[in-house]
Amino acid sequence: MEETPAPRIVRDPLWNTIRLDPVAVRLVDTPAYQRLRYIRQLGFAHLVYPGATHTRFDHALGVYHLAGTALRLLREDGPLPPEVEAGSELVPYAALLHDIGHYAFSHALEELESDQLPGDHEAVSARFFRSPELAAALAPLGPEAPERIHALIRGGSDHPLRGLVSGSLDLDKMEYLRRDAWFCGVPYGQVDVNRLLQGLVLLGDPETGRVEVGVHEKAVSAIESLLFAKVQMFRNVYWHHAVRSATALYKRIVGEAVRLQVIGSEELVGPTDEELLYEIRIRAGRDDRPEVRRIAERWVPALRNRRLPKRALELTARDLEGEIIPDWVSEDSPQRRHLEDRLAEELDLAPGEVFVDFPVKRKMMDLDLLIRRSGRGVERLGAGGVPGLIDLPRLAEELYRTTRVLRVFTLDRRQLTPLRWREILDAADAGGGPDRGTRPDDGVAGNEVTGNSEARRP
Repeated sequence: MEETPAPRIVRDPLWNTIRLDPVAVRLVDTPAYQRLRYIRQLGFAHLVYPGATHTRFDHALGVYHLAGTALRLLREDGPLPPEVEAGSELVPYAALLHDIGHYAFSHALEELESDQLPGDHEAVSARFFRSPELAAALAPLGPEAPERIHALIRGGSDHPLRGLVSGSLDLDKMEYLRRDAWFCGVPYGQVDVNRLLQGLVLLGDPETGRVEVGVHEKAVSAIESLLFAKVQMFRNVYWHHAVRSATALYKRIVGEAVRLQVIGSEELVGPTDEELLYEIRIRAGRDDRPEVRRIAERWVPALRNRRLPKRALELTARDLEGEIIPDWVSEDSPQRRHLEDRLAEELDLAPGEVFVDFPVKRKMMDLDLLIRRSGRGVERLGAGGVPGLIDLPRLAEELYRTTRVLRVFTLDRRQLTPLRWREILDAADAGGGPDRGTRPDDGVAGNEVTGNSEARRP
């Protein structure tokens, strides 16, 4: 019989010490989890912020730590109701494993067309749960534990504590904002995590009676700090022009490698950051087709040596005021690729060397959680906030709109005028495609880009 491992202490720059229980030690020691050491948390942000080399490995340890802390604080208020206590032991392990299915360079590949991927990282995580090592590590938790943990990760669980793992105020957000800001060396992610954790309470939904994790109104200012930190991090880190440029080139490398059958889409599951780029470069270098050799000889070296695509056009929210941008411009789609190749022809570049980038995060500022009001009972905090208590969500649409920037990148330096961009875009849109005449931030047909845009998540 396998010996039960001793608990393990991990030193962490954010949370000082993280104590792993024996089951967590077993999980961390599996190949599936150790792989996360080589998946950068922020994709290509290290090309702008050199310290941003932290990984999904240490982030997931941090979320596990916060899950244990949250459970301890909830129990300090009194014994958990039986329906909450039952299954609560799985929450820290769901927190630990929530990123187990990530592709190389984290979220970047999830922006590719759906037919080029086996699924998003939460769906792909099911494959890792089927690995013999991970199944053995979870065995002490019971035969149903893998399925129940995976349901927590996917947001498909009905457990009252599901919001700690997947929700508008989950522990993942608290952790990554603090960690990302720390390693990037920026002051934007200063979330009051301690106040948020202290403010967690179990509340019954006034409409359904179902118990879920909510907050006391004393923690509302900390919620606002989290929302504002998210906006600032997207504006200054996640959607920094050079980060988006590198991401666009990486997606083009992988997308073309799949399209040209250099690598199969199923082979995207499993490799680490460097493994995937190396494998594509080696295979492409052995191929005689010019469009494939370009991947190995031009595109991968450009990414590795930070010779990134340059901005030929950049349109801010002010530039786009009143404009109608088709929804497909924000998606990796055949119609956008046709637009990019038409722009390449206009700018005397080879097909595939122009990148249109207009990222979306449709639920950047969404809230959906219960709040306990002093003397007023329990109410649900939604996208509109609560006037006089938490007003930041009411500004969400404007904050989201001003965060988005439409850019056209070119591998060799070129310039594109806004007028010519508009002419080529209109011609491409007239050719037909999904959701013609839609607004970039809410996808509702027939609306313009204004200060009243609605935010939603991809």
